[in-house]
Amino acid sequence: MLCGVLVALAVPGGLAACGSEPTPGGTGTTGGTTPAGGGTTPAGPPIIAALADVPDGGGLIAGNPATSKPLVLVRTGDTVKAYDATCPHQGTAVSPPEGGVITCPNHGSTFNAADGQVTKGPATKGLAEIPVKVEAGQIVPA
Repeated sequence: MLCGVLVALAVPGGLAACGSEPTPGGTGTTGGTTPAGGGTTPAGPPIIAALADVPDGGGLIAGNPATSKPLVLVRTGDTVKAYDATCPHQGTAVSPPEGGVITCPNHGSTFNAADGQVTKGPATKGLAEIPVKVEAGQIVPA
C-alpha cells in the first residue's frame, strides 16, 4: 500500500514539472528565437517579412516558412512578388535585386526582377515564382 501512495505522490509532481511552463497561444515550443521576418499573423499564416522591410523598387532575401528555402522578395508599391532564391544553374543563392536585376554571384547569371526570367546565362531557366500576398502590412504565403 505504501508503494502505491509513493507512486501517486511522485507521478503528479513529475507531471507538474513537465507541464509547468505554458507556451504562448497554447502551442509550439518554448525557448529560442524567431529568425528575422519569421512568425505568424494573429490569424495564423506564417509571416515571410513585413512590407515595410522590403525597399520599394528593390527587394531582399527572406526565409520561406513553408519550405525553409530562401526567397527573393521584389516590391513595387504595395505589390510584392517572390521567387525561389536558388539559381537554377547550380543551386547558389542569388543576391537581392539591384536596378531591376537579380544576380547569381557564382557564375553571373542574371534574372529580371519583374518576372524572374533569365536574362543572361549560364542559367537556362528563370527563377520559380512563389505565390505571396500582403495582409495587414505583412507578406505571407498566398
